[in-house]
Amino acid sequence: MQPICINNYCFDRIHTWIQYDKHIPQFIEVVIELFYPENRQAEGLVMFSHGFLIGNDLLYYPKKIIGGLMNDNPLFGINPSSYYNYSSAVVEHNWAMAFVTASHMQSVAMPWIDFGGNPRVGQDAYAAASYLVKYGATDEFYRIDEHNRNRSFYSSELVKQTGFMKNNNVIFAGHSVGGAHAQVASVGFEKLQEIGKSTSRSFDPVLYDREFLPEVSSPMSSWSDEERANPVGFIQLSPVDMHVPILAPGMAPYRKALAESPIPGVMVIGQCDNASLTMSQPPSWSENKAENSSQFRELASDQSWAAVANVEKGSHCGYLIEKSPLCSVADMTNPCKTAPYRAGGDEAFFTTGLIKNFIDLFPENDGYNGGFKGDFNQWRGSNFMKWLDRKSPDGVINLVPFSDGKYVDYARECYT
Repeated sequence: MQPICINNYCFDRIHTWIQYDKHIPQFIEVVIELFYPENRQAEGLVMFSHGFLIGNDLLYYPKKIIGGLMNDNPLFGINPSSYYNYSSAVVEHNWAMAFVTASHMQSVAMPWIDFGGNPRVGQDAYAAASYLVKYGATDEFYRIDEHNRNRSFYSSELVKQTGFMKNNNVIFAGHSVGGAHAQVASVGFEKLQEIGKSTSRSFDPVLYDREFLPEVSSPMSSWSDEERANPVGFIQLSPVDMHVPILAPGMAPYRKALAESPIPGVMVIGQCDNASLTMSQPPSWSENKAENSSQFRELASDQSWAAVANVEKGSHCGYLIEKSPLCSVADMTNPCKTAPYRAGGDEAFFTTGLIKNFIDLFPENDGYNGGFKGDFNQWRGSNFMKWLDRKSPDGVINLVPFSDGKYVDYARECYT
């Protein structure tokens, strides 16, 4: 499709295939939704992993088969940006924002639902972000690849028309199971390879276009550092993880790696969020700091930069811009006596402000492989933390204070 540009920002959809490793016959089809500045000078990219929607009805696979004959695809009917369109957060600093949608099968009964716990989805997000860094907004990536230089369709000038980023700096973010998937992507390429190899999820992806006789990219390990996504921060909105043998091994190894990683990271939980606080395996956060079985606890080390904030009346779906019947199931039971936030309300607008203020951490005109300029104490004393560590950061929603009276808790302080 041709990009749609309104008010100096463009929207585009990119359709490609990922093979996780050229030696392993395992593929996934992805569609990337992308918002980027029309001047193609983005200061960075927010890659958002959506929380619940993969396909949306029992006819997904029949539609997929029929679509193959009619040049249509049910993935084009999946619009995670409709539910998580925080694009106004990136405009002020000229950043881009993207979403990746894929059709992973985790259940025979409901093959279109992502129950979480599958690190492959986090690998999808990293591969998609790196695709955008290297090739920009195009489906015709093979026309840019250097290994095709001697072929008739090669065009070294195309990257000037499709590229939209000034660097490779990426904030990985996500909601619900997408929040846990963001943990995977945030560890960076080397750790993705290392952990993937040790957990039977090898990761050295090659990309395919979607033609009958597809062209293929070179393996990502052969790309330069500047061509791959450089994680500079991560945002987890009520992350949900699951551990199911074989199908869903969970994200614990990636949290262990993040605990040693000196990049800013924030987890937001909701006071009324039953899905994140009790149903997740492990829960996102526990009030008992001595309890080891929480994602936040697993992010703890003497080097951790992870932090957490708790939204008063925060629900599992209050982050959404639009209501989703699928997500709303998660809020049918909650521990709050008062009504929690619903989609499209104050919690969603707070989330937009959270992302906008998080982007403020990173200097403009930052070069490749850049990131936050400072140490842990400077991260702790940053303007973002000053904004977040108060009763009402945006003047509308309130945060629940922790035992020390502060509104932000640090994983480093949980380490023993």
